[in-house]
Amino acid sequence: MAWAATAMLASLIVLALAGPLVWGAAADQPDPSAVLQGPSTAHPFGTDNLGRDLLARVLTATRPSLLLALAATAIGASTGILLGTSTAVVGPRARRLLAALINLLLAFPALLVALFLAVVFGAGAAGAVLALAVAGVPGFARLAQTLAAAVAGTDHLASARVLGLRRHRLLWRHVLPNIAEPLLLTATTAAGTSLVALSGLSFLGLGVQPPGYDWGQLLNQGLDRIYAQPLPALAPGLAILYAAVTFQLLGEVLAGGAARRTPAGRTPRRPVAPSAPSGPAEDGLVLQVEDLSVELPTPDGTIRPVRGVSLALRPGEIVGLVGESGSGKSLTALAIADLLPERARVSHRTLRLLGADLDAMTPKQRDQHLATGLAMVFQNPATALNPSLRIATQLTEAPRTHLGTSRTQALHDAADALQRVALPPALLRSRPHQLSGGQRQRVMIAAGLMMRPGLIIADEPTTALDTTVQRQITELLSDLRRDTSAAVLFISHDIALVSGFCERVLVMYAGSVVEALPADRLATAARHPYTRALVASVPDLTADRDRPLPTVAGTPPDPIAPTPGCPFEPRCPYRLDRCAREAPRLDSIDALQRVACWNPPPPLAETDQATSEQVPEHQVKADPS
Repeated sequence: MAWAATAMLASLIVLALAGPLVWGAAADQPDPSAVLQGPSTAHPFGTDNLGRDLLARVLTATRPSLLLALAATAIGASTGILLGTSTAVVGPRARRLLAALINLLLAFPALLVALFLAVVFGAGAAGAVLALAVAGVPGFARLAQTLAAAVAGTDHLASARVLGLRRHRLLWRHVLPNIAEPLLLTATTAAGTSLVALSGLSFLGLGVQPPGYDWGQLLNQGLDRIYAQPLPALAPGLAILYAAVTFQLLGEVLAGGAARRTPAGRTPRRPVAPSAPSGPAEDGLVLQVEDLSVELPTPDGTIRPVRGVSLALRPGEIVGLVGESGSGKSLTALAIADLLPERARVSHRTLRLLGADLDAMTPKQRDQHLATGLAMVFQNPATALNPSLRIATQLTEAPRTHLGTSRTQALHDAADALQRVALPPALLRSRPHQLSGGQRQRVMIAAGLMMRPGLIIADEPTTALDTTVQRQITELLSDLRRDTSAAVLFISHDIALVSGFCERVLVMYAGSVVEALPADRLATAARHPYTRALVASVPDLTADRDRPLPTVAGTPPDPIAPTPGCPFEPRCPYRLDRCAREAPRLDSIDALQRVACWNPPPPLAETDQATSEQVPEHQVKADPS
């Protein structure tokens, strides 16, 4: 099929280029002595009503027929693709309006739209091309909208949003390259359909007008004598069929090779960049968040997966954020980075990054500040990296966009960043699928370092990695924190990893911080029952293998129907009657530790000491039972 499609396409190209040059004179030369002749040696397809050779006219009509069909396809495809893919990068209101417009356009049959617009625009080649282009827009728009929706939810597009890239760069760099193949295949087959439709309009007298001609008009002229001399009518019809089948076969061939072909990278263009972010605030805080809450509308009602979270990070500090799945850890990070879905509602009393109040900024200023002052390391680097771009492009895009760095300097900085994460600069020429999981995660960290951020948010960066690579990544983050003084917010459900890696730990449950304490106190001085349960559930090599591993009893609360009291009360062995009525506040136990509990148990060290003391034998009373 590939050889056949190639040969047929080559023949059409040759005829389109050479046809008017070789047969153009014979096609336009009238011969009154040879009017309406049938096939003969001199005229294999016969002649028309002016004695012009029909074979020459069919061959010469290849160029206008193909050019008009390709023009209609190009205009319709480009307009429809731009309309459909824009839904992935615009705001929610514009997205709804574009979706409604696409649905409205799809309600009208394309053929009827083409006929109606051809009449409105007036008979002629230009009117027919515009009519077919407009009729083809809805189909391309719906396809592009569907494909772009799959890309809109990927981590690599979220990473690009964190970088503060403008919408047109998101569209051309991160959306279109990942959906280009199916769109190209559809455009190829649509060219054949446009050719048939354009010939139909010319056949009806709405397309190419005399003295010009294409295959559709030649078919119309030969139809009157089809019973007496069928070849003058069959010849242009066969030409239309031949070209349409060529485009269909070409689409099939391209579709078969798409799965075996790696998308090509694209060369970035020189952007214009603003200034770099400021340093820490006067009080020394890199990040200050107070009373952060997130609401999400659902079909069953509004839920609050994050409620009243407050945290602060200083330069060079590593703070762990731990909790069960669904406790609100990742949503907290996404709210700080302004990456929540549009339908989410975020409220807070204070949100400051590097000394700047994000609420006091315009949306453009906020995006710029977040892009240069904050770096996100996502859980799955395979989806966080754009599969269609080389590593060099992905590392250099942010500094070229925001700092105005030249391409040469950006590549030099990218090579240095890879070396800082123990990767060779040769990987700049690679694509994400050519790297291992650990290498991809290191590339994500290197991408964050390119902007020299003051805050790195690592959202479970070691979950998909084996133990050895986990240790390498945590050591790398620790070294980078020490070398760059960047604060690190490390999100994980692995409390054992956090206790050995972080300096402070925030424990979240049901969207709230229930305890904040130094990491070295986790094992012995945790005061909240939930924190105790998390620590106790960590497997230990000295544990009795004949007994089941300890778990946190019960289930998390229903976010649709929250209780007025402490959310951990149904699972808590230390609960009081007050716990079911009133939610505790996060109060200080000492200068370093805070806990939200009405009845915090004593530290484990004190409990162990008390149980280890022997009771005097004369005080032991017999058990009545």
